[in-house]
Amino acid sequence: MSKPTAPGKGPAAITGNLKGVTTKGFRGRLLVLAGILLVALTLRTAVTVVPPLVSTIDRDISFDASTIGLLGMLPTAAFAVFGFLTPYVIRWASLERLTVLAMGVAVAGQVLRAFAPNTPLFLLYSVLALAGMGAGNVLLPPLVKQYFPDRVGLLTALYVTVLSVGTALPAQLAVPVADATGWRFSIGLWAGVNIVAALPWLTTVMNVRAPRPAAHAAAQQVSGAVPAAKINPWRSPMAVGLTFMFGCTSLNTYAMFAWLPGILTEAGLSRTDAGSMLALFAGIGLPLSLLVPLFAGKMSNPFPMVLVFLGCFIAGYLGLLLSPATATWLWVSLAGMGPGTFPLALLLINLRTRTRAGAGALSGFSQGTGYAIACAGPLLFGILHERTGSWLVPFLFLFTTLILLVSGAFFVCRPRFLEDEQGRAAAEP
Repeated sequence: MSKPTAPGKGPAAITGNLKGVTTKGFRGRLLVLAGILLVALTLRTAVTVVPPLVSTIDRDISFDASTIGLLGMLPTAAFAVFGFLTPYVIRWASLERLTVLAMGVAVAGQVLRAFAPNTPLFLLYSVLALAGMGAGNVLLPPLVKQYFPDRVGLLTALYVTVLSVGTALPAQLAVPVADATGWRFSIGLWAGVNIVAALPWLTTVMNVRAPRPAAHAAAQQVSGAVPAAKINPWRSPMAVGLTFMFGCTSLNTYAMFAWLPGILTEAGLSRTDAGSMLALFAGIGLPLSLLVPLFAGKMSNPFPMVLVFLGCFIAGYLGLLLSPATATWLWVSLAGMGPGTFPLALLLINLRTRTRAGAGALSGFSQGTGYAIACAGPLLFGILHERTGSWLVPFLFLFTTLILLVSGAFFVCRPRFLEDEQGRAAAEP
C-alpha cells in the first residue's frame, strides 16, 4: 500500500488538487476547506450540551434514569439510521447539497428542542437535530476524498480535531450559560453554528460544477475502479472489522457522555466539576485527533496504536470504578484517550478505499452499522446500573465491548482496499 503524500508547506499543502470538480480558483478551495471544518464543528454539539444540564432540565421536564439512558442512546440511533440512508441519497443528490440540507435539519431540531414543553417532544426534536448530524458524519469522509485526495491524512486530522473542539465546548459552557440565561437558551444557541456551517456550502453549490454521472462512471471504468452499485461492504471482512472498531469506540464514548457526570456526582463532585470532567473527557481527544491521522497515515498497519488506546481505556475505567473521587482528572484523561481509535477509524475509511464511491459506501456502512451497535452503550449501562445499584456490572459490560473493538481493528488495520476485495468477490463463480 502506498503511503500518502507528505504534507507540504503553505496554503497549497492544505487546498491540494481538486480532481473531478470545478471550483473558481484558490478562494473556492479555501471555501471548501472552511465548509468541511465548520461542519465538523457542529457534529456533536447537540449531544454533549445536554448531560451537564440534566438535573436543571429535570425541574421543567421529567428525566428518570430510563429517560437519561434513552437520551444517551438517541445520538447513536440517529447516526445509525441516517448513516445507512445517506449513501443511497448520495446517488441522486450532490454531496454539497446534502450537506446544506443536513445543516438545515440540525438547526430545526435544536431550535424546536429548546422550546419543547414535555419529555416526548424533547426526545423527538432531539432525533431531528441528530438526524442532520448523522448525515454530516457520513458526508465528511467522501467530501475529503473528493476535494483533497492527496491530503487525506492532513484533512482528516484537521476536521477530527475541530470535531473534538465542538464536542468539548458545549459540555464546558452548558452550565455557565444556563445559569446566566436558562437551559433552553443554553441548548438552543448551538443551532447558530450550524447556520454558519451551511453558508460555505450554499456558496459552493452555486459555484461548483461536479462531473455528470455518466462522465463519472466512465472515469471509474478507465481507472479500473469498481462502480458504486457493485460495492457491498457486507461481504468485506475489512469493512466488518471497521464497523466493530467504529461501533465499539462510539459505544464506549457515548456511554461516558451520558453517565460520566452521574458517576462523578455520585462520588461527591459538584455538578459544575462533573461538567468540567466531561469537557476534559471530550477535550483530551484534541491532540489525538490532530496527531493520530498524521502518524497513522504513514503506517502500513496502525494496529499497535489501537493497543495503546485499549490500555488507556482499561486504566481509565479501572480508576473511575475503584477510586472516582481521587485523581479524577487522571482517570478521566486516560478514559478520554481511549477514543483515539475514532480518528483512526475515520482515516481508515479513506485509506482503505480507492474512490469517492467506495469511501461513501464504507463510510455509510461502518458508521451506520457501527452506531447501531453503539446504541446499546448508554442504554444498557444505565439499565445495568439501575438494576444492580452499582457501577461494577456496567463497567464489566464496557470491558467486554473493548474485546470486540480490538478484534475488529485487527482486520481493518491490515493494508487492503475495499474495491479490490469487491473485485475479487465479483470474479468468483
